[in-house]
Amino acid sequence: MKKIAVFVSAALLTSTASLAPLPASASLPTEIFNQSMPSLAPMLEKTTPAVVSIAVRGTQEVQSRVPEIFRFFGQQEQGPRERPFQGLGSGVIIDAKEGYIVTNAHVVDQADEIQVTLKDGRQFDAKKIGQDKDSDIALLQIDANELTAIKVADSDALRVGDFTVAIGNPFGLGQTVTSGIVSALGRSGLNIENYENFIQTDAAINSGNSGGALVNLRGELIGINTAILAPSGGNVGIGFAIPSNMMNNLVSQLIEYGEVNRGRLGVSGYSVNSDVAKAMELDTNQGGFIQEVEQGSAAEDAGIQAGDVIIKVNGKSVKTFEEIRGKIGSLGAGKKVQLTVVRDGDEKSFTVTLKKAQGDDIAAERIHPIFQGVELENQSSGILVKEIAQNSPARRAGLQVGDVIRGVNRTETDNIAQLKSFFEDNDGMAVLNVNRDGRNLFVRIQ
Repeated sequence: MKKIAVFVSAALLTSTASLAPLPASASLPTEIFNQSMPSLAPMLEKTTPAVVSIAVRGTQEVQSRVPEIFRFFGQQEQGPRERPFQGLGSGVIIDAKEGYIVTNAHVVDQADEIQVTLKDGRQFDAKKIGQDKDSDIALLQIDANELTAIKVADSDALRVGDFTVAIGNPFGLGQTVTSGIVSALGRSGLNIENYENFIQTDAAINSGNSGGALVNLRGELIGINTAILAPSGGNVGIGFAIPSNMMNNLVSQLIEYGEVNRGRLGVSGYSVNSDVAKAMELDTNQGGFIQEVEQGSAAEDAGIQAGDVIIKVNGKSVKTFEEIRGKIGSLGAGKKVQLTVVRDGDEKSFTVTLKKAQGDDIAAERIHPIFQGVELENQSSGILVKEIAQNSPARRAGLQVGDVIRGVNRTETDNIAQLKSFFEDNDGMAVLNVNRDGRNLFVRIQ
């Protein structure tokens, strides 16, 4: 190789020496200077202000382990203890007026302090509106002016090979931009989250990019960067992002309820592959084979049967059962979804109204201990008290089934998320403004 390098260098020197120098008055053609170079800079100048850095602090419980040899001498386990932690991540401004910022749940989980730094250097303390660990999405809010929000694209329109740009804060270096393509769609079965429907990209994503933006060449948000496949601990060109449509569905629920009110289809099954297709004599090699339909479920009500193969969700093709689960899992209870199935060689379409997933009832006691044993529901007129357990604190305080909570301490509360936000910011005694059978009254809680 060294010989080749020397030969080439000599050839270049000989060739250069044979060239006559340009006259002083000579110049390159003007069209070369007037021609614009391809660049992502104009798009990034408009988009990057919507991507923020996030720093968190908090404490977490750790179990103190005593080695076996010391237990022999009578030393006992000390039990859990608190240990401080801090971390870095990224976020994306999706609503400039309200100051809403989307990030990953694992970035802000258990954080006592959340500080957001904008691209222009301004720093703000953020409030966590809600999070969903199962899909790794969290929603923050800051009180700030002159924010730039990102435009959200339709992630269902993505194709493998589309160009991508990842924006985030890797390793705490500050805002960083990398580029690549969509390597795959509908990635699942990675055991990263409970609901997986990832965009895979080869744009470099590293530690600290979590919660950052994956955008297209128009600067529109197509995904929230969330994970990497890193056997060596560094980037190997396999990163994963939560699709923007899935993020949108989850965030709308966090805004309305303060948590995800997940819908449920009520089927079990597995992914179709060539072996399954051959054994079951199916005409398709992909999709979700339905093994069982639960009695009284949304799927049964719509007419879906065991043996059906789901091949499309809302008109978009699906490859695996896990992808179907991810798409359905991001939709809220009561939402309608169009499913296309193959049954006996024919395609059939069903409109399914999702039911509330078991165990996903709004945990009212998380709002305030007074609501332990209470089921709340958002309505256009306020927050309806649907159920109250016998001998519950709320019943003793004077709340009744059918009451509609409209405010607390003379602060109007239109939904459960606002009620939860109030108690996060206020301690001590509170007075609920309640409408009961058309009459307004006040219920004191403490």
